[in-house]
Amino acid sequence: MLRIFKNLDKKDWRLLAASLLFIILQVWLDLTLPDYMSEITMMVQTEGSAMGDILLAGGKMLLCALGSLVCSAVVALIIARAATDFGATLRQRLFGKVLSFSMREIGAFSTDSLITRSTNDVTQVQMLLVMGLQSMVKAPVMAVWAVCKIAGKNGQWTLTTGIAVIALLLIVSVCIALALPRYKKLQALTDDLNRVTRENLTGLRVVRAYNAEDYQEKKFDGANDALTSTNLYAQRVMATMMPSITLVMSGLSLAIYWVGAVMIDAAEMTEKLGLFSDMVVFLSYAMQVVMAFMLLVIIFMILPRASVAAKRILEVLDTQPSIENGARTEPPAGETGTVEFRHVSFRYPDAEDDALHDITFTARKGETVAFIGATGCGKSTLVNLVPRFYDATEGTVLVDGADVWEYDQRALRNRIGYVSQKATLFRGTVSSNVAYGDNGRDNLGEDIVESVYTAQAADFVEKLENSYDGYVAQGGSNFSGGQKQRLSIARAICRRPEILIFDDSFSALDYKTDRTLRDALKKTCAGVTKLIVAQRIGTIRDADRIIVLDEGRVAGQGTHEELMRTCAVYQEIASSQLSKEELS
Repeated sequence: MLRIFKNLDKKDWRLLAASLLFIILQVWLDLTLPDYMSEITMMVQTEGSAMGDILLAGGKMLLCALGSLVCSAVVALIIARAATDFGATLRQRLFGKVLSFSMREIGAFSTDSLITRSTNDVTQVQMLLVMGLQSMVKAPVMAVWAVCKIAGKNGQWTLTTGIAVIALLLIVSVCIALALPRYKKLQALTDDLNRVTRENLTGLRVVRAYNAEDYQEKKFDGANDALTSTNLYAQRVMATMMPSITLVMSGLSLAIYWVGAVMIDAAEMTEKLGLFSDMVVFLSYAMQVVMAFMLLVIIFMILPRASVAAKRILEVLDTQPSIENGARTEPPAGETGTVEFRHVSFRYPDAEDDALHDITFTARKGETVAFIGATGCGKSTLVNLVPRFYDATEGTVLVDGADVWEYDQRALRNRIGYVSQKATLFRGTVSSNVAYGDNGRDNLGEDIVESVYTAQAADFVEKLENSYDGYVAQGGSNFSGGQKQRLSIARAICRRPEILIFDDSFSALDYKTDRTLRDALKKTCAGVTKLIVAQRIGTIRDADRIIVLDEGRVAGQGTHEELMRTCAVYQEIASSQLSKEELS
């Protein structure tokens, strides 16, 4: 738990140190009040005491109370500022860490869990700092100081207070032992609730199309009820602490008065006044001890869940990305736009078999190399090894003559234009989406327009309100599937990369647009190496080389005509897509 606070910066540590001084001052003021109370009690019961002296002591008590109030307000303001900065720092570091993760780490944590850790978990830790730090510092200081004040004053009163403290410790320990396991489950259950909610929102069209609202509602109710019942159990256990402590406090007051009454009754007349004054002061200090435990209740109600949240945050921050960054920023002299696979194999984490096995090929500058095969044969996996979304298990992947492991990841990806299998757009404008990312170039105005025309997207972009500054909703939900694909292709072209990777990026295009777009690519990107994953032979039949994959292995490679003569797998795919006239 304490390790999470290493993420506090120097400014926050200075703020917390200042708050510590004000907390100590507040405790001193609170514990000074009983001394003035004892003084007033003595003066009230002593004949000849001047009213001015009583009012002066009362004024000092009032000043102490006001000073304590001011200190408390200052501490609250300081800690709130430090906690807010701390929360922002944690979210920033979590976001930066997640950006450095490969798809392997993303899959290990799951997207829903990473969202929860960056939001809900950070809030839990921030709440501990806001509500718990003052109590965490103030309670022990107040308890120890108060115990030192009353120690040795009277054995019977001290014993009574000690019994009350033991009872309080037992109550708190039992409650924590019962509640902590439930708090550990809460964050995982929050992940489940987020997962169900996210699935329902992203798949809303499918849910409605299949009239599955009742099914989704049952799934949500299950996750919601599990979270609710676990939370209720933990909260009910913790809720019993406050009345239990109040009961102990009332019992302690009654015991001190009872012991005091017996002692006063048995004392000499000259000692009665002193005993009564000691009893009032002792009761005040004893109440301060109990109040310290009541402050600890606040900590114990927040600490278990915050401790689990901190552990989950540290799991992310401590995770080392499986893909290590290289140092190379430039390729070897004379090499541009080449991609080479040398006996490459790849296996997903925890998988029993290789997704790719012994893949060897070379794509030279300006060539178009296409990949085709049955669903799940490893086409997308293969092209994802080039920008290092994953690293090959065996063999070597080279870009421009250098192993991709040697490259700085930013430098490597700046050489690549990537179009993912699922078209992804970001909230903003058409221009901000097409010019998205860092490729080391500025002033992309003309490039944006040219890329949109090459991607055959100008017909709908220029009809938008504000044209290239037209609004793009989150996920591109205000565009059709084909429009999103074309804008994604325009984004890749706009980078002016050495290598273009199309991961089944023409699937939503009609045949005419597909053909027109590929013709435009030949002209605009003539010197760019193109790696194309496709399901349709019509998309790739003009490629310089077609690589046929079957269960992760190369079943054949060559031109369309060569494969039609030599590769049975390709012939089977062709016969399922092309007419007899086209086959002949």
